[in-house]
Amino acid sequence: MSHVEAVVTAATKLMLAGHWTAATDLLTATRSDDPAEQQALALARAAVAVDHDFGQQSDHATAALAAVPEDSWDLDMLKLRKDYADALFHSGDGDLRDRMLTLVKDAPDDVRRAAASFWAGAIADNVYEQPTEAIEHYTRALELGDELTKAQALRHLGHHSHAAGDLALAREQWERSTELLQKNGHLRPALAQQAHLAILLRDEGDADGSAALATEVHRWARQLGIGFIIEQTKDLMVRRTPQEPPR
Repeated sequence: MSHVEAVVTAATKLMLAGHWTAATDLLTATRSDDPAEQQALALARAAVAVDHDFGQQSDHATAALAAVPEDSWDLDMLKLRKDYADALFHSGDGDLRDRMLTLVKDAPDDVRRAAASFWAGAIADNVYEQPTEAIEHYTRALELGDELTKAQALRHLGHHSHAAGDLALAREQWERSTELLQKNGHLRPALAQQAHLAILLRDEGDADGSAALATEVHRWARQLGIGFIIEQTKDLMVRRTPQEPPR
């Protein structure tokens, strides 16, 4: 493994743990004269910025994406994720449907096709309100993906099981998702997943367990500054609220 590859790997782990500033600082401090390594560093900085913005609804990604030297499938995927976040939190659109389907079709390998399928599912679910299409994308992501993609697919499939009233299947999917997210150190969606387990406990009749879990997730979310989880768990701690799709 080269020095740059090691730095990108370390920065990715920092990003997954919610240490976005530290990850960016590490990548920014790393220099290379090799164009391929410069591209890798720039893409990694953009990935951190996109993840940061999704967690804290900030805007680090615009500049980071513009700084990537060369076009690529990976850059287009990051741009789609940024525009999805804008649509989700700020009521944008950005013609996401054609772009998401193109990224699925043109993915260079199964791992990236699975990742694109997951985001296509999230877009179909939360932007275009097409649950049947979303489930098809999530299922493909679950079949082809690495552990983090499988975790995200299970999390969203669990929402649909929960909405259909199948609490047993929702618990199975959400618990497995939580295990995979924890195993791989992806803190933000792990917290979002545990917030949904708190909803499930509430719906199963365990009000005390639901409030206790929501309280712990709320504390974590406050430390990371993840507003939508803070608000969701605040409500879970004090009263019953309508279910919301996972983000």
